[in-house]
Amino acid sequence: MKQQVLVLYLATSALDSPVVGWASYDGTGRTRPTTGDGGEPPYDSGVAALRDGWRLFQAAQLIPPYPGHEYDTSFLKHEFFFEKLTD
Repeated sequence: MKQQVLVLYLATSALDSPVVGWASYDGTGRTRPTTGDGGEPPYDSGVAALRDGWRLFQAAQLIPPYPGHEYDTSFLKHEFFFEKLTD
């Protein structure tokens, strides 16, 4: 079994919110995706990825901002990792 990994960054912590960023990795070697190789996300939401057979295995912790830092910019915080196992 080989693993394919899909990382989706969503607009909010809800799995049905829109995808705002993504990355994919193919452990099978069949494809070699790179950053910025597509202008459209592979799925509209995390739920759409689940419906297509991807398994959710990690979601980012929901950590509230420190008082006074509500509008600071940083990393994309609503990060979800999905996997597919294939032969």
